[in-house]
Amino acid sequence: MPRPSSKPSPAEISGGAALVLALLLWVFSPVLALLPLSLFLLSCLVAPFLPGSGFFLPVISRGYADNKQVALTFDDGPSPASTPILLDLLARYKLVATFFVVGQQAAEYPELIAAILAQGHSIGNHSLRHDPLLMARTPRTLREDIRRTQEILTQQGVRPLVFRPPAGVTNPRLKSVLAQENLIAVAFSCRAYDGGNRFIRNLAGRILRRLRPGDIIMLHDLPPQRQAWSRCWQKELERLFAALQENYQVVSLEKIIRHPVMMSESAGAHCRSRP
Repeated sequence: MPRPSSKPSPAEISGGAALVLALLLWVFSPVLALLPLSLFLLSCLVAPFLPGSGFFLPVISRGYADNKQVALTFDDGPSPASTPILLDLLARYKLVATFFVVGQQAAEYPELIAAILAQGHSIGNHSLRHDPLLMARTPRTLREDIRRTQEILTQQGVRPLVFRPPAGVTNPRLKSVLAQENLIAVAFSCRAYDGGNRFIRNLAGRILRRLRPGDIIMLHDLPPQRQAWSRCWQKELERLFAALQENYQVVSLEKIIRHPVMMSESAGAHCRSRP
């Protein structure tokens, strides 16, 4: 199995280059020496909010584009108000997906984790509480958050090998934490900007308009904010799934990124989703 990369990150490389350049410019002008350091600081401030940028650590945001392949992923579940609906629709259209689950939700609804696995889908780590400020917490808090989620899912028979940060935000400390837990970071390349199923109208169209072979699609395993929107949400998913079935080859995340997504703790071997 490929292991998390130990190569210097773009942040480490550019930080070293900025420091060297600043020292050289200092000879001519202390003011000029501030320029490369300021640019590096600006990059550090912007990069965390660019999912898949890989500035602080390697992040997989796209897969291989063989035979118009794409992968489906769902964030923030499981939820009794949305996960069964998604599983029914996925089964109806014979599609496979990866569910990036929140640890607390998994602990509360273990039967939904079991149902996801029973239908041949895979599970990823999406943090313990989906704290949007997780990357601003202390290194210890970050490590314990990810580790606790791993422990919860391990108790349910599966150990994820992929992690998706809340909101796709990263930081310099995440690289070492993921290496300790034998996880790699996986983001996405196609999303509907649905605000966690707050914006349902034309959800399918927003995905299909942007979709390209090799894309990792990100949707949400959350009920719409208003119950009245539930039927509209399901219709949009049906429209999306039908178009994917007709025009693309939907494969497992494992297949499109060519890296295992999870391991069965009970069997001691990798769990593989349907192709």
